[in-house]
Amino acid sequence: MQKCIDYALENNIQIKQQQLNTNYIENQVSQAKSNRLPNLNAQLGNDYSFGRSLTYDNTYQNVNSMSLSGGANTNVTIFNGFTLNNEVKRQELDLQASFQDLEKAKDDIMLNIARSYLEILFNEEITAVSEAQIAITKQQIDRTQQLVDAGSLAKGALLEIQAQMAREELQLVNDQNTTQLAYLTLYQFLDLPISEHFKIEKPVLPEVKANVSMANSLDVFDNAMNSRPEINAAQLRVKSAEKQLEIAKGNRYPTLSFGANYYNLYNNKYTNFNGQKIDFGSQLKNNARSSAGFTLGIPIFNRFQVKNEISNSTLQIYDYKYRLQTASNVLRKEIEQAYTNALASLNRYISSEKAVVSMVEAFRYVEEKYNVGMVNSVEYNQSKNDLTAAQSQLLQAKYEYIFRTKILDFYNGIPIEL
Repeated sequence: MQKCIDYALENNIQIKQQQLNTNYIENQVSQAKSNRLPNLNAQLGNDYSFGRSLTYDNTYQNVNSMSLSGGANTNVTIFNGFTLNNEVKRQELDLQASFQDLEKAKDDIMLNIARSYLEILFNEEITAVSEAQIAITKQQIDRTQQLVDAGSLAKGALLEIQAQMAREELQLVNDQNTTQLAYLTLYQFLDLPISEHFKIEKPVLPEVKANVSMANSLDVFDNAMNSRPEINAAQLRVKSAEKQLEIAKGNRYPTLSFGANYYNLYNNKYTNFNGQKIDFGSQLKNNARSSAGFTLGIPIFNRFQVKNEISNSTLQIYDYKYRLQTASNVLRKEIEQAYTNALASLNRYISSEKAVVSMVEAFRYVEEKYNVGMVNSVEYNQSKNDLTAAQSQLLQAKYEYIFRTKILDFYNGIPIEL
């Protein structure tokens, strides 16, 4: 089973998609941190002017010219109501929630594979029971044939046993088909085509005991609330929404930024007062200009945009708190259901185990009487069917109990192992 889980965690498409979403949010965190840095941009221009244009001495003249221009500018935010820092914290919380979503996706895969694995084991044991019943029926057919040939039994008894054999063979085919469908379900969880079939290993399953003690559902729930990824993700998103509210409130504050820029120009027609063309180096020296300064932005009226953002962010907090409560309720119901089902299957297993012991003894007694002709084939087949039904119920209770207790252990932080 562990090999199946490892393969699924590595190859499952849903898990890969969730991993991509996590990588996307990691990029958003990186960008949010980078937004606190100053920017730097440069530009170059090449212009051709025809006709009337501005000359070097700030007069207009009809002349065709070519000019090269270039510059650089930078800007850095000094204060903006702590929105940059709060945005980083919000994105980091979203990233942590995404990691928890990834863990939840992995947990779902593991539970589905464990369920499919146990379903295969259950169906294989049911198939083995059917095969064992057929083997017993074949022996009775041989014995009944001998008694009919000897004249000790009527041929109708043989026909009845043969009919029972046909019914059991049909049941065996049904059991084999059910087993194959269980394998198909496992293949599909692994995203494997049915052509790449395999047989699972049969582990040593835990023994079901009458005096077994299960973890209390309330204790499991308390532990799960502190460890389950879906709860952690919901809690982190509440905190993220609270940071979004702080960002919205930060937009009410003034913003302070610092900026600087540099600009230069060369024109191939620029001349001095003597009419001599000014060379490239002199123009770069004379035409350079730069500036630096602070900008203070004061919000006065912005059509109630900030007010509405604060209101929406507050509503978002309530929404995520409701989602957290919903996730908590779903988890509590799942644990209570698993606990109740495990307890019911344990009681059913204990009862079924007693029933099987009684049925085995009853069938042995009926078989002995049938062999000496004291009961007919109808009574024999009925006793045999009752034994098969009891064995099937015992197996069903056994695997139901194992799976439910594994779910409880899983919620309690214990890895699924068989």
